[in-house]
Amino acid sequence: MGALYKTALTLVIIGAINWGLIGFFNFNLIAAMFGADTFMTNLIYSIVGVAGILSIPILAKQFDEDRSTVAYYNEPKYQMEAGEEFDFADTNTKRVDDDDKNQIV
Repeated sequence: MGALYKTALTLVIIGAINWGLIGFFNFNLIAAMFGADTFMTNLIYSIVGVAGILSIPILAKQFDEDRSTVAYYNEPKYQMEAGEEFDFADTNTKRVDDDDKNQIV
């Protein structure tokens, strides 16, 4: 994750904390610090809004990674007396297509 996305995510978290303060305690921290309806307050709200838009690809990338790779195992290695044991170091990743979603890998 690049520095731009980390900064954007940090600003989104700060904005979320401010919204939580407004919702729970009816206290707007940004307006209390810089005054209500001032240029600085509007600038901060605008920057946090742009940071929210920049954070959308972070969310989309996370969902894409969750759905795109599935670990599957090669043939089992019979190394235990009690039965078979998978060698988890031999895992491969396979890209799951839309046709393969209903198949067990």
